[in-house]
Amino acid sequence: MFTGLSAFPLTPLTREGVDEVAHAGLTARLVDASVDSITALGSTGSYVYLDRASRARVARLTVENAGSIPVAVGIGALSTRAVLEHAEDAQNAGAAGVLLAPVSYQPLTPDDVFGLFEDVTRELSVPLAVYDNPATTHVTFTDELYAAIAALPNVASIKIPPAAASRVPELKGLLPSGITLGISGDAAAATGLAQGCDAWFSAIGGTLPLLAQGIARPARAGDHPAALRESARLQPLWDLFAEHGSYRVIAAIAEHLELVTRPSLPRPIRGLPDETRVRLAAVLKFVAA
Repeated sequence: MFTGLSAFPLTPLTREGVDEVAHAGLTARLVDASVDSITALGSTGSYVYLDRASRARVARLTVENAGSIPVAVGIGALSTRAVLEHAEDAQNAGAAGVLLAPVSYQPLTPDDVFGLFEDVTRELSVPLAVYDNPATTHVTFTDELYAAIAALPNVASIKIPPAAASRVPELKGLLPSGITLGISGDAAAATGLAQGCDAWFSAIGGTLPLLAQGIARPARAGDHPAALRESARLQPLWDLFAEHGSYRVIAAIAEHLELVTRPSLPRPIRGLPDETRVRLAAVLKFVAA
């Protein structure tokens, strides 16, 4: 399932908890845009801020509203025991796959990271995508660690960071046949797909899926120059991502479009300041033209 455009939606929150109506609306946008898969509870989905019951509920809501589109669910947590609990909940909800980042407070050694994936994959009945996100986990995957984890049962994909986009052919040579590579970091998506990535794990695709399809569809058809041109056109948006982080920017987009209520992020995250929202509104008008 880890090919094509995988959209990572927000988990819209209110003071009472998950806004289930807004969540259903966001999922409906993804279904209407015919994304290839939906990944709930990724970084954009605030998974680390939610308790087990909320995460289980989001997983179930996503599967229920996704129709025929396969759903992956993020299961990252500080302890292996908690990861296994989230994996159980995701599978019980009907998820077609899971996404695992090696979340940590204490620094993890390569043996720690391999042991985490070894323990988790042993208990899975669905495919797993490895989430390499050094900006948030502070874990650095070596090529040797990629290869060792990719050889475990049920590992199906590796989500690579933007810095690895130029190394896709080399990485594919290190991995077992059938393991897909997915690019993350939306500004690097067109480049990663042109280099041979099989999937785009997209933050912007979870809120503005048609905008993401403007890159994904030509890339999948082999028209990489068109995908690169469209990505270049969206540079003002990528600049905002670089300055403020895609998490805050995407939440502000959803709030601006009244897809969710403001504030939609978990405290202590305060979101974008008002002056930046004025700039964002101008950027959205430009990229929608």
